[in-house]
Amino acid sequence: MGTSKNKTNNSTTTANLGFEAKLWAAADALRNNMDAAEYKHVVLGLIFLKYISDAFEAKHVELEAQKKQGADPEDPDEYRAQNIFWVPKEARWSHLKASAPQPTIGTMVDDAMSAIERDNPSLKSVLPKDYGRPGLDKQRLGQIINLVSDIALGSAADRAKDMLGRVYEYFLARFASAEGKSGGQFYTPSHVVRVLVEMLAPYKGRVYDPCCGSGGMFVQSEKFIEAHSGKIGDLSIYGQESNYTTWRLAKMNLAIRGIEAQIAHGDTFHNDRHPDLKADYVLANPPFNDSDWRGDLLKNDKRWVYGTPSAGNANYAWVQHFIHHLAPNGIAGFVLANGSMSSNQSGEGEIRKAIIDADMVDCMVALPGQLFYATQIPVCLWFLTRSKRNGPSGRPARDRRGETLFIDARKMGRLVDRIHRELTDEDIAKIADAYHAWRGDKDAGKYVDVAGFCKAVKIDEIRKHAYVLTPGRYVGSVDVEDDAEPFDEKMKRLVTTLQEQQREAATLDAAIAANLKGLGYGK
Repeated sequence: MGTSKNKTNNSTTTANLGFEAKLWAAADALRNNMDAAEYKHVVLGLIFLKYISDAFEAKHVELEAQKKQGADPEDPDEYRAQNIFWVPKEARWSHLKASAPQPTIGTMVDDAMSAIERDNPSLKSVLPKDYGRPGLDKQRLGQIINLVSDIALGSAADRAKDMLGRVYEYFLARFASAEGKSGGQFYTPSHVVRVLVEMLAPYKGRVYDPCCGSGGMFVQSEKFIEAHSGKIGDLSIYGQESNYTTWRLAKMNLAIRGIEAQIAHGDTFHNDRHPDLKADYVLANPPFNDSDWRGDLLKNDKRWVYGTPSAGNANYAWVQHFIHHLAPNGIAGFVLANGSMSSNQSGEGEIRKAIIDADMVDCMVALPGQLFYATQIPVCLWFLTRSKRNGPSGRPARDRRGETLFIDARKMGRLVDRIHRELTDEDIAKIADAYHAWRGDKDAGKYVDVAGFCKAVKIDEIRKHAYVLTPGRYVGSVDVEDDAEPFDEKMKRLVTTLQEQQREAATLDAAIAANLKGLGYGK
């Protein structure tokens, strides 16, 4: 399949940012001296509250119009039947907006959050409830409420969902940037996620992310389905997140999109909340080179089929956890630090060798540096599959046994500011299209090796390179077009040109010296 046909429909929020950017600028101005990590929950909590209230109000208006037919606008079941959260009167946005100027507004927002959790069990312990704390300026809180009041365009629930979802996603990205290193723990840049999603092409089945952060992998998977005219309900979503506040962000982020998902809270290594899950797609961006994962407590874990991972680095623990949860035709796409492709420390080389010898490595992609908020180190994408005979979920594809595709995308992307790079729609399409063509997917076109960019490699060649998976080792350098001019003739022509330029430079230097002398500044 060719991803480039769907670029416009599947683009991220970077395509049309005027509204979101203005809103962020106004919200950031109200931050004053508040730390970004703290302010994040203030603003995102209000955006979430505004969304569910908008969706509720739209349904409320509809039910009011149907009263004569027996509809009851104050019956919670009328809303739950449409997967709309029930919002009690004290939590409705119109009530909070009217009360925004009052000094008690913080307590009123906390009460609204508690009431919504009380009446919607799926949101239990998810919403922030510390708006009444003394350290939060209530006048500024009132101003933020007025600001958020302007977000929705139209009253239809689906329009409110789209606009507020876009704003939520944009704010997540900006807060990650503002927080710097710690921000990367909850947010993977959407253009990086899109590379994974476009390559995996999750049309239907079970999608799993065991370190899901704020849920961006799931949002992009749903966007992919929409862009390709699929059915949202064809995906079943499972996730886990160890950080409690990040888990809450994920729950709100998915709820604001109307995405149903089973997102568990807990340590994935030590308390796997989906122990029996076999996923069709694993999408993940685990913490890079995590040395605090307490691996020494899991020496004999059943997941370590290919070797016991280092207690000082969780990279290959994550890799084997992903493999453990793959269905027979499943495929995993994930982000890792570049060192994972070549490291031989603490037995990592032996684990990588075992995985390669098992013929599970489908594709490796080297990405440019400066893509993440949390780190400037360059990263790579791994794609592992249990079956190279066909595509994910048993879809038809070429038999690729004994072969791996290497893609070197290190020179792609554009700088969006001094320290951050972003992959463009064209970059993402080029990478994904090469993979789908190589895999032999339907309507993907014919695959050809491109020097300096992509190459299909037999497993024996990987063995000759000591099981190193760095794409640069295999794709070669970019072909330089031969102009057919003999070397001696080219050198004579270039030397003649250089001598002419030197003579012209000497003439210009003399003219400048004469002019300076005429002005009384020369020798």
